[in-house]
Amino acid sequence: MKVLIVDKLSPETVTALQKLGLHVEVRSDLNADNLPGAVADVDILVVRSTKVTAATIQAAAQLSLIIRAGAGVDTIDIATASTRGIYVANCPGKNTAAVAELAIGLLIAADRRIVDATVDLRGGAWKKKEYGKARGLAGRTLGILGFGAIGKAVAVRAKALDMHVIAYDPVPACMNPKIAEEHGIDYAATPQALASASDAVTVHMASTPETKHTVNKKFLDALKPGAIVINASRGNLVDTQALKAAIAEKDLRVGLDVFENEPAGGEAEFADQELAAKVSATPHIGASTDQAAEAIAGEVVRIVELFLKTGHPAGTVNLCSKSPATHRLVVRHYNRVGVLAAVLDGLREEGINIAEMENTIFDGAKAACCSLQLDKPPTLQLVGKLRANENILHILLTACS
Repeated sequence: MKVLIVDKLSPETVTALQKLGLHVEVRSDLNADNLPGAVADVDILVVRSTKVTAATIQAAAQLSLIIRAGAGVDTIDIATASTRGIYVANCPGKNTAAVAELAIGLLIAADRRIVDATVDLRGGAWKKKEYGKARGLAGRTLGILGFGAIGKAVAVRAKALDMHVIAYDPVPACMNPKIAEEHGIDYAATPQALASASDAVTVHMASTPETKHTVNKKFLDALKPGAIVINASRGNLVDTQALKAAIAEKDLRVGLDVFENEPAGGEAEFADQELAAKVSATPHIGASTDQAAEAIAGEVVRIVELFLKTGHPAGTVNLCSKSPATHRLVVRHYNRVGVLAAVLDGLREEGINIAEMENTIFDGAKAACCSLQLDKPPTLQLVGKLRANENILHILLTACS
C-alpha cells in the first residue's frame, strides 16, 4: 500500500508509517495543479496546505483515505471524495496551542506596533515618540469569534493578560450563556453584539459558506475606533476590502496570519502589498511549531494505523450524518461459508440496498451475528425463506428510529 505525503511533515511520520509496512513517498514539489498526475497508484494521501481538487480525486483510482495534517478541511473537495467512497480525516486539536500563541502574539504586536517599529529601527530610525502610543491590553475586552478548542485556548491566555473576554460562536452548542458562565467570560448573541462590546477581536471560526465574511462592513462599523482585529483562522472569514476601508476610517490595528486568495504554500509572491503595509502579519504559520508538528505527525500515524487494522480511520469528517436506512435486519447464524451470501442474494433479488453492514464473530468462531441497515423492508416471503435456512439461528426485523 502506497502513502503519498505532500507538504512538509515531521520525518518521524515517514519512519513510523514505514514500520507499518507501507511504501511512503514524500513529494514537496507537488501542488494543486500537478498533484493529479502523481496519484494514480496512491492509496493514502497526506496533505497539509496543498489543495486536493476534484481532478486529483478522480485521477486516484486506488485512493481510499485523504488525511489533512491539520484541523480545517476546506482545502479538500469533500463532496467528490464522498461520491467515490474515500475517507477524509483530519487532526483537530493538535495545533491548538500553536495557533492560540500566535493569535496572542499578533494581538500584542498590533497593540505595540512591533513590526513597524522593527522595520524603522532596521532602517536606522529611532521613533520612540511615534511608537510610545500603545493603548495596553490589561483591562480591555477581547471578543473571540468562534469558541472551539482554539477559541478556548485564546481565552485562557487573554485572561492571563488580565483581559475581559466575550465570545460568540454560530453553533449554540459551542457557545451559549451557560458555557460562557462556565468559562468565566461573557456571551454575545451575534457577531455585531460582540464587535460593539470589544476593544479587540480575534477570529477562530471554521470556514464554511455560512461563515464567509463574518467580519464584514457591518461588523467593522460596530467596532470602536482604534480597535484591534486579529485573524489566525481562515482568510475568507474577513472581507478584505471592508477591512482596508475600516483601517483607514477607524484607525484599526490589525494582525493577520491568513488572507483571502493567499498563495497555496511554500515560497511565493504575496500580491496584496497594500494590505501588508497596513498590518502586522505572518504567512499562515499559525500551526507551524515543532510541538504542533510532532503532535500532528503522531495523529497522522494513529489515523493510518487504525485504518489498516479496522478499515475505519479516526477523525473522519465525511461520514453520512443520518443513515438513509429505514429498517434493520439482524441475522444470527452459524459461521459457515455461503450463509451471508444467501442473505445478500435474497436482498438483491428484492432490490433492497444495504446502507451499512456489520458481522460479529463470537468466541470459538462457531456462530456470528450480522446487522444490516436496509433502505426498505424485505418481504415476508424473504424473511420466511431466511428463517427456514438451517444455518440461520434467528432473524429480527425492526424499523430504524
